[in-house]
Amino acid sequence: IMFVLFFVFAYFVIWRPQNKREREVRSMLDSLAKGDEVATIGGLIGRIVKIGDQFITLAINNNVEIMLQKSSVASVLPKGTIKSLE
Repeated sequence: IMFVLFFVFAYFVIWRPQNKREREVRSMLDSLAKGDEVATIGGLIGRIVKIGDQFITLAINNNVEIMLQKSSVASVLPKGTIKSLE
């Protein structure tokens, strides 16, 4: 009985929340669109110019574009965030 209780506890405390977070991140990455303002894991903030299957092109300044993996996007920012920071 102790082993069963341990696995039930581990499921609800460890595995279930981790799977939920993975689904949220996957959903966010799948919903990325051209023109979205995003923040990357490295701290860069920019606007998406192009989207591919695995990579995105991010405009971080006038005439400065970088190519990143989609998985490096940490969050999608509200529209107008870049303007408010300048």
